[in-house]
Amino acid sequence: MRKPNYDKFPSTVIAGTIFQGWDEIRGILSDCLKSNNVLAVDCYTGVYEEELVRELSKLSARLILVRDLYKEESELRCMTERFMTEDVLFGYVTNLCISDYFDAEKLEDARRCACDASTPLIIIGTGAGMVAPGATLVYVDMARWEIQQRCRRHEVKALGIDNREDAVSLQYKRGYFNDWRICDRYKSTLFEHVDYWLDSHIPGSPKMIDRQTFYKGIDKTASKPFRVVPYFDQAPWGGQWMKEVCDLDPDVPNYGWCFDCVPEENSLYLEVNGVRFELPSVDLVLLKSKELLGEPVEARFGKEFPIRFDFLDTMGGGNLSLQVHPTTQFIHENFGMFYTQDESYYLLDAEEDAVVYLGVRNGTDSKEMIEELRRAQRGETVFDAEKYVNKIPAKKHDHFLIPGGTVHCSGANSMVLEISSTPNLFTFKLWDWQRMGLDGKPRPINVERGKCVIDWRRDTDYVYRNLRNCVTVIEEGEGWTEERTGLHENEFIETRRHRFRVPVLHHTNGSVNVFNLVEGEEAIIESPDRSFEPFVVHYAETFIIPACVGEYIIRPYGQSEGKECVTIKAYVRF
Repeated sequence: MRKPNYDKFPSTVIAGTIFQGWDEIRGILSDCLKSNNVLAVDCYTGVYEEELVRELSKLSARLILVRDLYKEESELRCMTERFMTEDVLFGYVTNLCISDYFDAEKLEDARRCACDASTPLIIIGTGAGMVAPGATLVYVDMARWEIQQRCRRHEVKALGIDNREDAVSLQYKRGYFNDWRICDRYKSTLFEHVDYWLDSHIPGSPKMIDRQTFYKGIDKTASKPFRVVPYFDQAPWGGQWMKEVCDLDPDVPNYGWCFDCVPEENSLYLEVNGVRFELPSVDLVLLKSKELLGEPVEARFGKEFPIRFDFLDTMGGGNLSLQVHPTTQFIHENFGMFYTQDESYYLLDAEEDAVVYLGVRNGTDSKEMIEELRRAQRGETVFDAEKYVNKIPAKKHDHFLIPGGTVHCSGANSMVLEISSTPNLFTFKLWDWQRMGLDGKPRPINVERGKCVIDWRRDTDYVYRNLRNCVTVIEEGEGWTEERTGLHENEFIETRRHRFRVPVLHHTNGSVNVFNLVEGEEAIIESPDRSFEPFVVHYAETFIIPACVGEYIIRPYGQSEGKECVTIKAYVRF
């Protein structure tokens, strides 16, 4: 039995100014009100506004709640209806801005009130900075993963709309397609104006840093190797591997997911004077896109992090749903996205009976397969996946490439590192093995959308020729080998596997590099010119090398010195 060394709480260590607890924070904000009568407490959706109101009302200031300045909820629902659509899962990316939410007359009245304020005034809510542009500005940020937990508990309202009683899938859909897009656009305009950043991820235990400390943490993180904060979740098919390797709660029935590089949803930790401060990792992408992504990648994707790493654990679990991801044309026309969810499965571990379902079998009749899927969806039959889909034995370090349009799923008793482009919602489930979701209800099946995007040319011959272990040795030397393992020519991500017992020199080549240590207990990343501090990673940890780092060295470290380590690296192919 190996001793787990997976770090679940990675952080960037800095010195700075940090305040803890409401008493101390109120003391600082009280001083702000003495020098400037108006305090704007802006926030991301998902924040517990009731806590802000309760605690800040103790400052003996008049309060304005931004929600009271919005248009009527019925009007906002009508305004966002075209982005929400009638679909249970999928919407369309919004083009709305926070200004669209305000009632013009109410906003103008509130602005006059703030401008003429002769006694302390606090404005609280999303858009507070628009009400009082010259006020002392506090921003209460929130990571999307925490928002999702609060939605599951039906605790928080959407932007301008009380949807707490809606199904969790509908709450997530509103956030993904509408609210989070609006909040990110708006937050991007506020960065240079925020005086204090408030972390309220743990209710009742707020922390606050000043502008200088915030930028110190952002600047340091963007100039060195770093990790975002991983989060783990159960799944209907979940397994047991991560419990041991990542040292997770053994009493939880299973863990199916680990999202350890999805910057749009993960957090970052800044360790300020020994105190952990949490903020969304997307802030780094929004503020430092050129340094982080690289200029060519930023030019292509804008302020979006295009590479995702996550784990799919079916060890002792079950098959994932049989599924397909949309083509680029389909995702653009139907959902307003500019690229699709191409992906791959890299096998971190596998039992002897592990398999991957990939592509249709030679000679498959497309009409017959779709009709059988429809019948299975209606409960008239059990879909015979092996009759129509290739079932391929899988072993540790195999790499299966899955460009959009390819039918696929991971089977039971495997541990998959999923390497993909970022869009993370667009899975069309075709068959779910007669299984219920964690809520005891059938999970949504999308045969009709799936049939529109399945590439029937991805048959047995194609899969074995183009999608399974397409490994090429690129270069090798004494103690090291570099191999290309993918991805498919349709996908913009390139992956390289390095096997090494000695230090290996890497270069970002103008793109963000994302790694996972897929073999070996520990490795260390070092700068040839000491431009950043040495950075230690452990088995199965995903880490990010910003494009601006340029050259860096990775070598076995600690328990792995003198032994072979293996990394898988992903970057954007130009």
